[in-house]
Amino acid sequence: MRVLLIYPLFPKSFWSFEKTLALINRKALLPPLSLITVAAILPQEWEFKLVDRNIREIKESEWDWAELVILSGMIVQREDLLSQIKEAKKRGKTVAVGGPYATSTPEQLQDTGVDYLVLDEGEITLPMFVAALERGESSGVFRTMEKPDVTRTPIPRYDLVEFEAYDKMSIQFSRGCPYQCEFCDIIVLYGRKPRTKTPQQLLSELQKLYDLGWRGGVFMVDDNFIGNKRNVKLLLKELKVWMQERDYPFSFVTEASVDLAKDDELMRLMIDCRFKQVFLGIETPDEASLSLTQKFQNTRDPLSESVDKITKVGLQVMAGFIIGFDGEKPGAGDRIVQFVEQTAIPLAMFSMLQVLPNTALWKRLEQEGRLLDVEAGNINQTTLMNFVPTRPIEEIAQEYVDGFLTLYEPKAYLERIFRYFMKLGTPRSSTKRKLDRQSIPPLLTICWRQGIVRNTRWKFWINLIKLIQHNPKIVPLYLSSCADVEHFIEYREIVREQINQQLEAYLANKKAPEKLLASGH
Repeated sequence: MRVLLIYPLFPKSFWSFEKTLALINRKALLPPLSLITVAAILPQEWEFKLVDRNIREIKESEWDWAELVILSGMIVQREDLLSQIKEAKKRGKTVAVGGPYATSTPEQLQDTGVDYLVLDEGEITLPMFVAALERGESSGVFRTMEKPDVTRTPIPRYDLVEFEAYDKMSIQFSRGCPYQCEFCDIIVLYGRKPRTKTPQQLLSELQKLYDLGWRGGVFMVDDNFIGNKRNVKLLLKELKVWMQERDYPFSFVTEASVDLAKDDELMRLMIDCRFKQVFLGIETPDEASLSLTQKFQNTRDPLSESVDKITKVGLQVMAGFIIGFDGEKPGAGDRIVQFVEQTAIPLAMFSMLQVLPNTALWKRLEQEGRLLDVEAGNINQTTLMNFVPTRPIEEIAQEYVDGFLTLYEPKAYLERIFRYFMKLGTPRSSTKRKLDRQSIPPLLTICWRQGIVRNTRWKFWINLIKLIQHNPKIVPLYLSSCADVEHFIEYREIVREQINQQLEAYLANKKAPEKLLASGH
């Protein structure tokens, strides 16, 4: 079987960073770990080609070569996923689709011409799919309520990845999260019992990356890396030795719950293994909203103190913030901005609440008749809320737009990241590395744009000199954060324009009762 694996386009988003990636001649942040894992699970006598449409188009010769087309994508990739299904069927190809979007809303793919829906987790449903092919079945839907043992998951087919196109590589240690946040679909897709790989298993995956020549960033894509703290510590103790023996070939980024700040041993181990950044789902500084949405783990300690503690250890904090929770009081956007400024978090992903299919929030709002009839693929930082909130949506939208514009105004952003890096601890595991030739052009570009051309020039140079005097070891990290503003200069205007356009259309139609989904839709 000749299999063409296709990863659909992402729209421009908070995380797309096109302008920043262009500085370092990269086209996307991460490769599609889902599809290279699928390739590893399928029969290895099959032939595979991978095309990530975020880095290049599909060649006609690749279409001609393929006997089977497999696509996977998230809800936000819906538009291009549907487009590529049409392209495949137009060429008479057999098409199989899986991934989070298909698993969450399979009914939306029923009339697209898809031959096979391979849903849920592939370790169980892909063998079911292969067996159906062997029986000569021309269509099918493959589902399971069972959660697979990820210790049996094979090493992803990293050899299919075009390394030079990506900023970081992807790897996964665990699936699932022990918490019960009402709006989150991770526990719907992967369950509340975190399942982890073995330390040796993950080290084998890293060794594969190492042997293929990758050096640089690795994103541990776990939705909550510390969901099973015991197993994570076992991994980190072995990873620490592995990294030392190879002179720290990688640095790591991951996601974790804010209770990371409570575990000093865990943070030290992460630093020793060269973890550099961690994304925290803070959501809101309003404790009433956190309790209502059942994010109780964020209410047990002062959030600002937790952020500062993680920062001073040497882990750079990124964080997610949401506006639009039920019962939210006016001024929530301002309170989020104040919290970000107080903690000086550089990358604060700020968005309006979107209801994801099958979550506890989705089911509650469906019962209350508050879901709006909008396409599931329109879930992004540039889309209006897909439900009727408890306060006026125009009020929430205006607070959101104002807050986003404030957070990423270039001068304010540079001042915030300067304050952040002044208090960032210095990782102990960093090795001395010379400035390579590839780093010089983007560095010069940043200095030219932010230090000469724009009105940030004085702030840029003054802050840079102060940081060099304070702690020269963190200057490269600071300049990397400076590069991120290249993305937000454009993206903040996209947010303003698209939200205002949608708000205008919403207000013109908000009295139309047919826009509300009937209960049980």
